[in-house]
Amino acid sequence: MARSALPSIDRLLRHRGGAALVAGHGRAAATAALRAAVAEAREALAGDEPAAIGDGALIERAGAALAARRRARLRPVFNLTGTVLHTNLGRAPLPEEAVAAVAEAARRATNLEFDLDRMRRGDRDDHVEDELRELTGAEAATVVNNNAAAVLLVLNSLALRRQVPISRGELIEIGGAFRIPEIMARAGARLCEVGTTNRTHLGDFAAAIGPATGLVMKVHPSNFEVRGFAAAVAETDLAALCRERGVPFVVDLGSGALADLARLGLPHEPTPAETLAAGADIVTFSGDKLLGGPQAGIVAGRGDLVARIKRNPLKRALRCDKLTLAALAAVLGLYRDPDSVAERIPTLRLLSRSTAELAALAERTARALAPALAGIAAVEIVDCESQVGSGAAPTRTLPGKGLALRPLTGRRGGGAALKRLVAALRALPVPVLGRVRDGALVLDLRCLEDEAGFVDQLAQLSLAGGRP
Repeated sequence: MARSALPSIDRLLRHRGGAALVAGHGRAAATAALRAAVAEAREALAGDEPAAIGDGALIERAGAALAARRRARLRPVFNLTGTVLHTNLGRAPLPEEAVAAVAEAARRATNLEFDLDRMRRGDRDDHVEDELRELTGAEAATVVNNNAAAVLLVLNSLALRRQVPISRGELIEIGGAFRIPEIMARAGARLCEVGTTNRTHLGDFAAAIGPATGLVMKVHPSNFEVRGFAAAVAETDLAALCRERGVPFVVDLGSGALADLARLGLPHEPTPAETLAAGADIVTFSGDKLLGGPQAGIVAGRGDLVARIKRNPLKRALRCDKLTLAALAAVLGLYRDPDSVAERIPTLRLLSRSTAELAALAERTARALAPALAGIAAVEIVDCESQVGSGAAPTRTLPGKGLALRPLTGRRGGGAALKRLVAALRALPVPVLGRVRDGALVLDLRCLEDEAGFVDQLAQLSLAGGRP
């Protein structure tokens, strides 16, 4: 077919469908999309490939491209991976109280840095500091945009161009290539390694502390545990040594549980309150991990040290906005009622779901999913071992239930059929993300709370990215 048969852009814009694109997306965007559609058709014709060159077909292609561009890049998903605090999926889901607080702060002006009582400029930390002091026992607290920023700010404020002794067994790397030695270097502190990878003693720290020491640091291990012939210095002993030598003792907890997880039947994680009670001068922890709030880094501890940290010019570069503070304040408020916190904060609720509850959920979702996958894949209820995620309880798992979706194919082509199944679930209006294991797609149900939303969209499975 001759390329000269392709319609002009002007003609397409005058077409009723083209006018609709202009009305919905603007003339510039509609024109660019139509030019791209015509160019694709011209290229296909040049290569002797079949191409739809009618006005309606070209306008439809341009419309699809414009719709795809407008679709939100940040989308909700069903996290059925088995990792509750999944860094790539946004970590902690917020409680409804925090969602409402964010919406209210977003739609109007707020007293973010304005003291309504004294009618003068205020401090944005005031919106959360009282709750943080109450929940941790700290004299003062401040908040920045994540825990890596909190560690960076503390080191730069208290140990610039000074030595920081830390055990070799705590020079950790976590997701995203966050490494303690590199953070220290960026903060302007001088790393002083003590002990060995598996064994560090109080005497190692005592020998390392000197006139050039800015602070002593302890880091809660993330994503691993050292077992066997291992030794670490207790926080109480290290705190006593630091007090004797007159240097601050800083502990990076990372996951930052405010509740006693053992009361929920979960592995115990050290809390900021316990760490400060053990003698730490400063503790840093995350807001979006076990605390169950928004992404934030919290610094709590001695009032004089927190004041020095807040005076650092970097604090302004790392500060949180009003939406984060609104969400964090709402979440911290829920901790004032310890009897209901496990139910009202989604992270704690998901972590403490019983096997019986998950087994009943598996029965219901299996019955709903089986017809949608009839002749495509077998649906089997299986035992699952969920993970907390984000560095918390790295070697502990949470028993639960899930669904194993196994393609109904022979050995040949099984891998391709599994990939198509994974793609079809990922292409649903709310993508479903699981994990591939032993030739099946396993959907761990621990994080599935919107059961109705999951089931309702299964009717579109055959239309989402093609039949598996």
